[in-house]
Amino acid sequence: MIFANIATPWITNDATVFGLLMAILALVFYTSSLSNPFFKRLYAILPPLLLCYFIPGLLNSAGVIDGKNSPLYGVSSNYLLPACLVMFTLSLNLPELWKLRKQAGVMFAATVVSVMLGGAFAVYIVGRFAPEIVGGEGPNEVWRGLATLAGSWIGGGANQAALYRIFEPSPELFSATIAVDVFVAYGYMALLLFGAGKADRMNRFFRADNRAVEELTGRMEAYSKANTRVPQVKDLMIMLGLAFGTTGVAHLTGTAIAEWVKTNAPGLDKFSLTSDFFWIILITTILGILLSTTKARQLEGAGASKLGTVLLYVLIASIGMQMDILAILDNPGLFLVGIIWMLFHVSLLALVGWLIRAPFFFFAVSSMSNIGGVASASATAAAFHPSLVSMGVILSVCAYAVGTYAGYLCGILMQLASP
Repeated sequence: MIFANIATPWITNDATVFGLLMAILALVFYTSSLSNPFFKRLYAILPPLLLCYFIPGLLNSAGVIDGKNSPLYGVSSNYLLPACLVMFTLSLNLPELWKLRKQAGVMFAATVVSVMLGGAFAVYIVGRFAPEIVGGEGPNEVWRGLATLAGSWIGGGANQAALYRIFEPSPELFSATIAVDVFVAYGYMALLLFGAGKADRMNRFFRADNRAVEELTGRMEAYSKANTRVPQVKDLMIMLGLAFGTTGVAHLTGTAIAEWVKTNAPGLDKFSLTSDFFWIILITTILGILLSTTKARQLEGAGASKLGTVLLYVLIASIGMQMDILAILDNPGLFLVGIIWMLFHVSLLALVGWLIRAPFFFFAVSSMSNIGGVASASATAAAFHPSLVSMGVILSVCAYAVGTYAGYLCGILMQLASP
């Protein structure tokens, strides 16, 4: 690697490093919101999410900072990650989802299953003719890195970060899978946005009746007008209290459960069930879903998911500062794994959509709520109608709720499929 011989980072003060990361996030989000033609072209090629990972990674690779030995990632993953999962799952609208179970629900379930099986399928196929691409040992076992990709493609960045902690791939391998994640997923999103402009033609392919989407559009417009409000200090304090209070409960109980498993069933270590972080994320998500059935769900109108997004991007930057951005050059064949994986997902989802005659909107938003997360699903939904953005958010919340568990199972399947 080009920067491998840099021994001492330029910046060693963690407070300064944290300030630098926050300045990077602020700069990325500010410039991505500008109407300047240069920045519009830049972010059409390099999505903000990519830069939030890769700018800290560039600084780490160049020796400006030392992400591997900084405590910032540990603090972010232990405290901010569970907290942001609570904020995302808080807005889960179970009654609205139940109304859509016959089409959107089936498409969402098919998306989760197709990504889970697609990962193992891609590893198995590539392993038959190029085992060196999906091999490795210890932290460099490729399935470990791909398991984090499963978390991203079933849920989102928070789930990816959780699986990074659970499976512990090497930073170099994780860097490579991030590159696959961004380029394959955003290339696929571009195709979906193109398809949104030809929704009528796609609906004819699926033999679909679009009246369900039109009715949904009306309901979403009414719900948004009734619940959105300007957040007060009280709202922000309650949200933070729920987020970090739940995180505290999860740490207390999750650590105790992990210790019990280590003592009484040490053989479960191969499934990462002795990891306290696995139990912390499990408990956090369950509690977040339970909170979504109470009046706490109304906090979404004051911006609960926006607060969760802020916490998530701080975590993303702290992960990025551990990366070696040139790692993909060590194993470019991972792109082949990602492409086969995505083709499997699209093929299975299209088959299910054709069989149940689902409108193309449900295909696109169900798929992108998993593959791309909240931001991408919202953008995809908006391409059909602005009032449908909240539907993208709802499905993305569902994806966050199941992403860690389904991604974990996908990781185990990929481990079994590895040569």
